[in-house]
Amino acid sequence: MIKRLQKRYALSEQGAKDLVKGCLACVMQNLSFMFPVGLLFYFVRDLLNGGVPGEKIAFYVIGCVACIGLILFTTYIQYNATYFATYTESGVRRITLAEQLRKIPLSFFGKKDLADLTSTIMADCTFLEQSFSHFIPELAGSIISTILISISLFIFDWRMALAALWVTPVAFAIVGFSAKVQEKLNQKAMDVRITCADGIQECIETVRDLKANNAEAEYMKGLGKKIRAVERRSILNEFGLAAFVVSASLVLKTGIATVALAGSVLLIQGSLDVITFFLFLLVVSRLYDPLQGALQNLAAVISTRTNIARMNEILDHPIQQGDTRLSNKGFDIVFDHVSFAYNTGETVLKDVSFTAKQGEVTALVGPSGGGKTTVSRLAARFWDVSRGRITVGGMDISKTDPETLLSLFSIVFQDVTLFDNTILENIRIGNKEATDEQVMAAARLANVDEFAEKLPDGWNTNIGENGCELSGGERQRISIARAFLKNAPIILLDEATASLDVENETLIQTALSRLIEDKTVLVIAHRMRTVAGADKIVVLSEGVVAEEGAPEELKEKNGLYARMVKLQTESQNWRLA
Repeated sequence: MIKRLQKRYALSEQGAKDLVKGCLACVMQNLSFMFPVGLLFYFVRDLLNGGVPGEKIAFYVIGCVACIGLILFTTYIQYNATYFATYTESGVRRITLAEQLRKIPLSFFGKKDLADLTSTIMADCTFLEQSFSHFIPELAGSIISTILISISLFIFDWRMALAALWVTPVAFAIVGFSAKVQEKLNQKAMDVRITCADGIQECIETVRDLKANNAEAEYMKGLGKKIRAVERRSILNEFGLAAFVVSASLVLKTGIATVALAGSVLLIQGSLDVITFFLFLLVVSRLYDPLQGALQNLAAVISTRTNIARMNEILDHPIQQGDTRLSNKGFDIVFDHVSFAYNTGETVLKDVSFTAKQGEVTALVGPSGGGKTTVSRLAARFWDVSRGRITVGGMDISKTDPETLLSLFSIVFQDVTLFDNTILENIRIGNKEATDEQVMAAARLANVDEFAEKLPDGWNTNIGENGCELSGGERQRISIARAFLKNAPIILLDEATASLDVENETLIQTALSRLIEDKTVLVIAHRMRTVAGADKIVVLSEGVVAEEGAPEELKEKNGLYARMVKLQTESQNWRLA
């Protein structure tokens, strides 16, 4: 049962156990509320039989105190078993999702956007937090306690019990049959909410471009439509839910009428005594209130299916695994007949083979869309190849744990990601154990000191979200400094100097020449002069290796590389007319 609950509600093992405890606690609480009804029944019976004897007064007083104490105790147990346990599980669930995302191949993220994943970790977890603290335990508690009470009622009088309880399965069936309708409504509501969140995020991120192109008014019209779509869907959701729950509640309330009618008939016939009739009126007045809440809880539990499905999509996704021990001998990177296609079906690489040798700089060049960046991502196992294999020092990377493998790589991406922290801490990402002196030494190799020491707080200056306080070239140099600090045996540079001016590019290349000694360097560049000093050039075009060899050799072949050099030389000599 625990395993089924884990799967059904995307819970940890402890969370599933706590959910069972919460349900049992709710059963205890609901049953405790029936004790005052029983006490009142016996008190009224004594009154009708000639009054309450003096010796029984103490019994009823103690009984009242005991009922209050029991209700307080069970409520305390129920509160701890539902709310506190739920908050703990909510934190565990978010951490579990984050850990799973860390291990999932990057191909998964190509199908998801930031707003969708953020909504799953934050909004879906919050909704389930409410479900596990309010809806599911109380629903289970209501159902189980109602069954136990129903058995007692049938023992007293099966005819009156039938009159009181026939409405219960009918009411629950009405809400239960709404499951498919609710799922469709919830999915559509989720879709428009994600679309709206995407629009808001896009608006914030692109506000500069919108202003520059006088496109703000037009964009806001579209965003307004998305917001109104969320509003309409929310209203439809509430109406769809209310239509079933209200109908079921009306059916449930007719139970009071059938109890009164059946009891009156049986009373007139003389087959039912007044005290039993009174007992059933008391019980149903107490029984239907939690059942009405249970109907609402059932509808809420049904609506969680969409949220749980989104969480399970992450939790059930295959993760990248492998040996946590490195078995490589050296650091040569070998692509052996590698083919790769994204999930969209778009083939990016077709039978690519080449070797990036240790102690050499291997440059990947070619037209845009030729597969250069994909090659670098595959080398670090951000994705797994469709066919062929990639080895590092003879070690098959598809059989190596990704995090273990990445300990061999220092990577500088074309799109730099910085954190809202100081310059020192942003560089220290390359090696969290590094001292300030080591961080600054790496920073100087990347010429970060040139601008860092001019800032108001120097190295401790906060650079804002994603380094918004810095220029593109300054951000890039911080990223390069991380690579220096990590000092891994393999270096991947994806357009690492693209945002630098000629002077700084020359300085960085000089620093890189000091860093790459006896290391495997894979460089992606569009500027031919950037890779002119490379030991080997691999020209990728339309997903295949078009040419490879030393720069001078490729120039002499007068092929694609020579043509790219010629075109860039002509573009550099271009002048305004």
